Amino acid sequence: MKRIFYSFVSLALLIFFYSCAGSSNTKAKLTDPPKWSSEVVWYQIFVERFSNGDTTNDPTPSTISVSTSSFPVPSDWKITPWTDDWYEQEAWAKNSGKEFREALQHRRYGGDLQGVLNKLDYLKDLGITAIYFNPLNDAPSLHKYDARNYHHIDVNFGPDPQGDIELMKSENPSDPKTWKWTSADKLFLKVVEEAHKRGMKVVLDYSWNHTGVQFWAMQDIMKNQEKSPYKDWYEITSFDNPATPENEFQYKGWLNVQSLPELRKVDLKQERVNGMPYEGNMADGPKQHIFDVSRRWLAPDGDTAKGIDGYRLDVADQIPMGFWRDYRMFVKSIKPDAYLVGEIWWEKWPNRLMNPVPYNSGDVFDAVMFYQIYRPARDFFTGVTPGVTAKELVDSLNFQWNRLSVPYRYSQMLVNATHDSPRLLTCFANPGKYKFHANPAEDPNYITGNPSEETYKRVRLYLIHQFTIPGSPSIWNGDELGMTGADDPDCRKPIWWPEFTFKDENRRNIQTGEKEYEKVGANLGHLGYYKAIISLRKSNKVLMDGSIEFVASDGKLLAYERKNSSDKLLIILNADTSEVKYTLKSGTYVDLLTGKEISGGVVQIPGLTGYVLRLK
Repeated sequence: MKRIFYSFVSLALLIFFYSCAGSSNTKAKLTDPPKWSSEVVWYQIFVERFSNGDTTNDPTPSTISVSTSSFPVPSDWKITPWTDDWYEQEAWAKNSGKEFREALQHRRYGGDLQGVLNKLDYLKDLGITAIYFNPLNDAPSLHKYDARNYHHIDVNFGPDPQGDIELMKSENPSDPKTWKWTSADKLFLKVVEEAHKRGMKVVLDYSWNHTGVQFWAMQDIMKNQEKSPYKDWYEITSFDNPATPENEFQYKGWLNVQSLPELRKVDLKQERVNGMPYEGNMADGPKQHIFDVSRRWLAPDGDTAKGIDGYRLDVADQIPMGFWRDYRMFVKSIKPDAYLVGEIWWEKWPNRLMNPVPYNSGDVFDAVMFYQIYRPARDFFTGVTPGVTAKELVDSLNFQWNRLSVPYRYSQMLVNATHDSPRLLTCFANPGKYKFHANPAEDPNYITGNPSEETYKRVRLYLIHQFTIPGSPSIWNGDELGMTGADDPDCRKPIWWPEFTFKDENRRNIQTGEKEYEKVGANLGHLGYYKAIISLRKSNKVLMDGSIEFVASDGKLLAYERKNSSDKLLIILNADTSEVKYTLKSGTYVDLLTGKEISGGVVQIPGLTGYVLRLK
């Protein structure tokens, strides 16, 4: 426990330093989010589906197999070509006899870190200033939340999978002094270095709630049972009795999924309820290991300049608040301006989202993935029936913002689509209840193909809103290229890079009946719009730090001002298909999106149109 103690001492010294620096309210407090968190444009990367930059490291059946799977990797399994029709099953999948969604879990395209490295200049040109990586830790699944090793990058993301596997065997995974840097680890650190050179922050995703069944500590328990030194790391319900022929070994898997054994929680003060914060902590063994892993990526070989800039923390409501408070103190003692963003989502599926306040009060996270303001905005801009009026949207936004202290209103990660939800265009093309039956398996009428022109207009109108309100806008990789896809797993298609020609996609997806095909691929016009809206935000500081005041909310007309000491912008959004009137104060205004000049007085705002105006 010495490392934890020393870290707490370091934090105390940091607090002393800041307190001695003066009591001015302009000085940042350690309890405040890092200043940079209000200024960035996020881009979320799911590496396996992002870009295959090195075909020599592609996954093999041995690296993606899971011992607890009821569906072993078929003997005729192969990598899926990047440009194939998403809804067409491979030969091995057809031969398996499994239905589409089950077989899809074994599909791999070979995305890797070399692919990310190759695309960093694309991201810079797009205007991205922060990358959020889905888990990169060594794991058999495509999503990587089932870690084999927390402290290493997945072997198939680096240049030498077999060499990395052999190198890992020389370590004691519970002892950080024995840890080595694999080729995949080194390539990740190169990605971080190159991202930093391009002015991009890097945040890494982890789930500290559970590991995979192939995690080294769980493997030791399965082998040695009660004699394992790690027996207290997990929620073990019964050990095997060697005197019987049966295997009585049982453990708690997250959501009863046996491939995701849950790490043990201790000192619980109340009953655990999904979607609600609870008091307690993490068992000492896994807690110390988590701290050691976190330090490894924040300060490789003790150098914070070479490390990442924070963590995105999965299923945060499943972990006790006592752990999160300790974790914040530990991370901030290493890197005070590190960013911690938690995934808190559903309090009661599918109607009630969680309260972000307990996680955004200065002692836990710097932000959450702010689904809480995306859902009402989505219901306003999609034209869903009966929908949300402008006044109702304003009420929802103010409710969420007003219960957070001012710094936390600006640090939130403004997500819409992610790896866990339908792509933005598809979400808008299906204006039903958010994320409910949002796939063709549950709704045969769910639209998965290319959206209508009206859907594009509505999405672009929403993007003006997303990029002009407080918080940091986030883009799910590929949305800027016009990608479509239903809820997980269909939102995880390989990216439609412009240099590729993709096979026509079955518009009827997995539904029975005659197949209907359509062309798919990068929409460069949509990409251009993203570049424009990103540039708008980055070139107008008032959109990062200005106050917000709503000046009109009538029906489907929404208008608000962003204002700081040196600038003021007026944003007008008409989410109706018909034009509406709006009265501007006298003067001449410039629309920053188009360069068009608009004179004061009564103006007609065309349907599904938005303006970002500055008085000349």
